[in-house]
Amino acid sequence: MDATREEHIDFKNFLPHREPMLMVSKLVSISETDVHTEFAITSDCIFVKNNQLSETGLIENAAQSCSAIVGQSYFEKDDLTGEGNKLVGYISAIKKVEIFSLPALNATITTKATLVSRYDTGSVTMCSIDCSTFNNDELIVACTLNFLIHEVA
Repeated sequence: MDATREEHIDFKNFLPHREPMLMVSKLVSISETDVHTEFAITSDCIFVKNNQLSETGLIENAAQSCSAIVGQSYFEKDDLTGEGNKLVGYISAIKKVEIFSLPALNATITTKATLVSRYDTGSVTMCSIDCSTFNNDELIVACTLNFLIHEVA
């Protein structure tokens, strides 16, 4: 995907999630194997507890960011609105997760993910993705997640 397209993509159009479950604010960059997103932590986020983003919120942010890598392949290149398809994705396994610290309310975290493996069965894609989340330049989450992603009618 080129930089011009990334600037015009409304990420939420490509995810089944809606407020208050949407955990990605901005798509910074995306390729066939990598994604870089940002999430601004606001007081109305359902995963904020004691003025920090909870562990559950961090995992959900990672999962939504990761799903974009494989999910984008289900859409045409010129589909900037996400109207060409509907997807469902599931975390099939959390292979590893390390949470080093919880980011504070009003912070903006950065999540970067890389595709490790992908297997397409025709109707379902199974994949494994490594993901790291940062608060400023500090690593706060390192995880490997497995997903099942498929089209729905």
